[in-house]
Amino acid sequence: MENKKKIQSFTDLDVWREAHVLVILIYKITKNFPKEELFALVSQMRRAAVSITSNIAEGFSRHSYKEKAQFYSMALGSLTELHSQLLVARDIEYLFKEDFEKIYSQLVSVNKLLNAFIRRTREF
Repeated sequence: MENKKKIQSFTDLDVWREAHVLVILIYKITKNFPKEELFALVSQMRRAAVSITSNIAEGFSRHSYKEKAQFYSMALGSLTELHSQLLVARDIEYLFKEDFEKIYSQLVSVNKLLNAFIRRTREF
């Protein structure tokens, strides 16, 4: 039987770690966007991505399961916002197909983890 590490910090959460990978991908890929997008799409995508991990972290620190679920749901809203922005970036050809697919795959992974995490939180 595998001995699971006790979760002591939000950084121990798989969902936060995978969302953090997504944030890093977004920061790296938006470096290549046109400079005129710096205060538009680049800023929006980065804010949405960081909001995902920030809301998971804040939810982790809350004491009631209702509050926790509320912050995790806000993280899901930010993830959905990022998904929409990612589609815009793809459709206006700011992203190469391979880059889009890599980021989209990570986004889907985070979405699954976050939905499962929210369900488990609401069960308490």
